[in-house]
Amino acid sequence: MSVPSGRTWAAQEGWQIGCYTRPWDEYEYLIALDAIAEAGFQYVGLMTAKSETRLVISPKTTSEEAAKVAEEVKKRNLKVLSVYGGGFPVNESLDAGVAALKTLIDHSATVGSKTLLTAGIESAELYDVYYKAIAECCDYAEKKGVGITLKPHGGLNATGPQCCKAVETVGHRNYSFWYDPGNIFYYSDGTLDPVKDATTLTTPVTGMCVKDYKHPKEVMLTPGTGMVDFPGVMKALSEHGFTHGPLVIETLTRGDLPAMLEEAKKAKKFLEDLVAAR
Repeated sequence: MSVPSGRTWAAQEGWQIGCYTRPWDEYEYLIALDAIAEAGFQYVGLMTAKSETRLVISPKTTSEEAAKVAEEVKKRNLKVLSVYGGGFPVNESLDAGVAALKTLIDHSATVGSKTLLTAGIESAELYDVYYKAIAECCDYAEKKGVGITLKPHGGLNATGPQCCKAVETVGHRNYSFWYDPGNIFYYSDGTLDPVKDATTLTTPVTGMCVKDYKHPKEVMLTPGTGMVDFPGVMKALSEHGFTHGPLVIETLTRGDLPAMLEEAKKAKKFLEDLVAAR
């Protein structure tokens, strides 16, 4: 199985262990950046935060604001592995969707991220136009050095095979699958084990949202404290090209800021031990 080229990490770079801003999204993103840096991470993923859009980066973000985010990331000696910027308005038109997606690509490049994370779309009526918008932006993103990725997120992309189908529908080397084992459990109400799901993939995986799960419907957990068999998932994904690359923690057990800092440190250690054992 060949690994798509537009957004892969060189094998010699090994695993990049990072943390998204989501665990601290009751606060402005600077609080998240401070905590992620203090926990000892070198890498960050930009996702949700306390803001008008509930995101660090969105289509409404200006180029000046994106440059400010890049500056704040650099101040803390962090590097961005992934940007999640929400959806893009294909419900208005294909052109509107493409324009917003290109804005997200531009902002991802500004903050130095190699990937832009997308979450698919639940509407069957908009399915074709959504993925057409992505297909129309893949070359643009590749020229910017940004790969577009898709994660499992319910609806028509709730499972590995559904995500693989979407990736294959776009059919471009700069669009790939970004795994999320917690979401495989979450959107199946705990009935589909991500280890089993990961054995059924037909496209390579280029990154992971590291997320655990407890029944019923709980993902705000520190990885390693829930139902996900992470060693089993990693073994299955290694057969689909995921032998190095980004592992970005998306969720932690909630608490006050000092408690969450400790949870972030625990999660980092958990992943370091996980990859050391491989």
